[in-house]
Amino acid sequence: MLNVQHVSMAELEAGMDHIRQSPKDNGTLMMIVRRPNVDQREIISEGELNPLEGLLGDSWNARGSGHTSDGSANTDTQITIMNSRTIALLAQDEERWSLAGDQLYIDMDLSTDNLPPGTRFALGSAMIEVSAVPHTGCKKFSSRFGVEAMKFVNSPEGKQLHLRGINTRVIRAGRIRVGDIVIKI
Repeated sequence: MLNVQHVSMAELEAGMDHIRQSPKDNGTLMMIVRRPNVDQREIISEGELNPLEGLLGDSWNARGSGHTSDGSANTDTQITIMNSRTIALLAQDEERWSLAGDQLYIDMDLSTDNLPPGTRFALGSAMIEVSAVPHTGCKKFSSRFGVEAMKFVNSPEGKQLHLRGINTRVIRAGRIRVGDIVIKI
């Protein structure tokens, strides 16, 4: 990967207005990332979403969850989505977007006000529903984008805007492609 300096808090705060201008109702799918194994990323131009498997070819289902009683995968965290303007600011280069670990990067307002839990949106021929389970950064996120980035996404405003992203689940199977319009229902 590229040798990139982490962005300072002043630079992050300066980018906030651009993030706030994300579309509210009709966004755009900018990137799809499949994670076949831990710390592996495949950037793909199209994919298939399925209510049982999530993004086909992704390891979400096989990895399971430490937050379920039996260790099985949590369907409320099937697909993670991050605002493309936020990751562009944090990563500084599109080649580094996939390091965040999310599967979908969309240019859309992911805030609690715009997409509260239970909100559904169409993406390609699929339908996704926003989960109430919060999506927060981890040690890997901090090491890849910096401590300031972690503070930025987990600040009160960062949490309200869901700068770290949102967890979702697949409601209706379908095909998705980079460039698809995301339509809030």
